[in-house]
Amino acid sequence: MVFRLPDDELVFPDPSLADPDGMLAVGGDLSLPRLLLAYQNGIFPWFSEDDPICWYSPHERCVIYPDQIKVSKSMAKLIRSDVFKVTYNQAFTDVILNCAKIGRKDQPGTWITKEMQDAYINLHEHGYASSVEVWHNGVLAGGLYGVLTDHVFCGESMFSLESNASKTALIWLCQNKDFELIDCQLPNDHLLSLGAVMISREQYDAVLGN
Repeated sequence: MVFRLPDDELVFPDPSLADPDGMLAVGGDLSLPRLLLAYQNGIFPWFSEDDPICWYSPHERCVIYPDQIKVSKSMAKLIRSDVFKVTYNQAFTDVILNCAKIGRKDQPGTWITKEMQDAYINLHEHGYASSVEVWHNGVLAGGLYGVLTDHVFCGESMFSLESNASKTALIWLCQNKDFELIDCQLPNDHLLSLGAVMISREQYDAVLGN
């Protein structure tokens, strides 16, 4: 059952009531307090341009345990070569703008709308969202961004303008930051090849402390 959020109250329904595809609610806004409440309860917004704000809480989450990240021999060699320079929180706006521009297979347009960009930049400015940037010869080559929820990094999107740049960003995040879990939300072959696994909502809630 999909719930409509009240305009005058900062609440979400129980995430366990989400539809089989994870859709839980529509409406509300992308204010900082509402986004923080959502992520603290395993909920995230996902919608297209001209659609109402839709909120999801999948019954299974795709996650990466940082100490279980899979680094191939070729990736390990690339990282040791220092071809890329990696930074943290140095170009958040550039990262989210690039993520919005990157074309996705079988997906016209972008779900990272101007409204979403503004909301997550606001989260970043208040210390609740971070980015990893990958540079090649001083030019941004890839990166990722996500929301910080205690000891969980809730990954939102990544991009690559050069081969293996986003993969470098994710590996760096796992190896250099003290997160218990990297939440990837929904699975894809790329994430699974890097060691992502599926866990139940109950397992995810336990990590969040709910």
